[in-house]
Amino acid sequence: MLGTMQDWELRVSALVDHAAREHPTREIVTHWADGRRTRTNWRDVRRDARKVVQALRRLDIYPGDRVATLAMNHGHHLVSWFGITGAACVLHTVNPRLFEDQLEYIVNHARDRVLLYDAAFQPIVDRMKSRWPTIEHYICFDSGDCAPAFEDWIAAEKGDAVWSPGDERQPCMLCYTSGTTGHPKAVLYTHRSNVLHTLVTMAPSCLGLEARSCVLPVVPMFHANNWGLPWSSAATGAKMVYSQVNDPAVLCDLMNAEGVTHVGGVPTVWFSLFQHLDETGAEMPPIEVALSGGSAVPASVVERLMRSGVRAMQAWGMTETSPIATVTWEPPEWADMSFEEQVAYKSTQGRGICGSEVRIVSLDDHARELPRDGTTSGALQVRGPWTVRRYFGETDDAVGAGQWFDTGDVATLSPEGVLRLTDRTKDVIKSGGEWISSVELENAAVGHSDVLEAAAIGVSHPRWGERPILIVVKRPGADLSGEQLREFMASRVAKWSLPDAVEFVTAIPHTGTGKISKKDLRVQYGDYKLPE
Repeated sequence: MLGTMQDWELRVSALVDHAAREHPTREIVTHWADGRRTRTNWRDVRRDARKVVQALRRLDIYPGDRVATLAMNHGHHLVSWFGITGAACVLHTVNPRLFEDQLEYIVNHARDRVLLYDAAFQPIVDRMKSRWPTIEHYICFDSGDCAPAFEDWIAAEKGDAVWSPGDERQPCMLCYTSGTTGHPKAVLYTHRSNVLHTLVTMAPSCLGLEARSCVLPVVPMFHANNWGLPWSSAATGAKMVYSQVNDPAVLCDLMNAEGVTHVGGVPTVWFSLFQHLDETGAEMPPIEVALSGGSAVPASVVERLMRSGVRAMQAWGMTETSPIATVTWEPPEWADMSFEEQVAYKSTQGRGICGSEVRIVSLDDHARELPRDGTTSGALQVRGPWTVRRYFGETDDAVGAGQWFDTGDVATLSPEGVLRLTDRTKDVIKSGGEWISSVELENAAVGHSDVLEAAAIGVSHPRWGERPILIVVKRPGADLSGEQLREFMASRVAKWSLPDAVEFVTAIPHTGTGKISKKDLRVQYGDYKLPE
């Protein structure tokens, strides 16, 4: 027997339809690299997205074809998201920070036929054109000097196109991982997975979005589905504010001038904002929610946000989970917790949201599920309707339907289900048979007011196998020695896990997605000799 409810396909086009119908005048603001600020609204975003559908059809681009974007955050990029997916094409967001051999690989692997790009990336396009044989058409989002301009490209269209119909399990969007080992892998989201992710993440116990919200995604649109914020903002009719540049002075001004309530960014965004506030003497903008992810957020960042009256929300996830899987939503006993206990909880990765299950298993063979006791560390696994089953272009499933996906993270789970990441499986340091968490060392170091960034890696030791060293970027002008930092950390981590050496550097290498590149650090310090 079947149910008797209407059978609607869950497709992302319905999200912008809702926004245009119920919240037509809610604004989309863009701060461009040249200092201009332009405004549109959800009604016009849908109209222009329908023009994109018509413009793609005029280029003989059809459902299933891949259309790439190489761009930062702005209103035109947002229009392209809904236009490309509304044409039943696959939106491929290309990360401009990747190396050229990676850019060559992912565009050819995806077999992209069209590229929409920012003028700032014209040098990349010029260098890569001969290496991208599948791309037939180039459109420039913000200039017409070297390719047709986006506004001119859609200007000839009426905007009365009908969204291309299709099954909710058809592909919608393509995101490649940063590829720290081997070639980047491609995650192919479906319409269904994105809509389900949207419906859950916009809830009060997650992002807490509503029509009164004003969202500033600092996380780039080319990274991990932009945390789903374009979809969830459309679903709630929230105002959106985008900046083509990530200068903290610009972002701070946007937060104040546009009434931003929700900001989404990686920890380095908050470090830069705090540094700007300290240097200028400005007050924290009156934002309500600070969503952070990408890497563990130090307690010092959480504490500063909370003391400013901001609801700190740390999320964990990855490209393979669309990306949000867990969030630090406040538990029932929140009001009875001390401020220190609240900060400690918000410094974890939180608890699973409905539709996302997590567990930890044995590090050696991943065969044994480990207890939720808050102390036992294991390999983190996840499953759910917006978790990857198979990478694009591969014939074998990464996991079967309903099976567990290995995340590559090491974590503990408390009896209440609170997730705390302790390391990456490839970054954990094994010293004398004991595991040392590089993340724990890094968080302890960053808690010092003179430390901007820190990375812990293991180096060879004749007796213990491995011992940790700490690579540190100091605040400009800071007078901090390695021994002083070790003394500061001694009350925060086990004495035996303290780094054997501290190396001060001017910069730490990062991956194309902004994470610390432990791979590069291990190569750089591969022959490191510990002091006697």
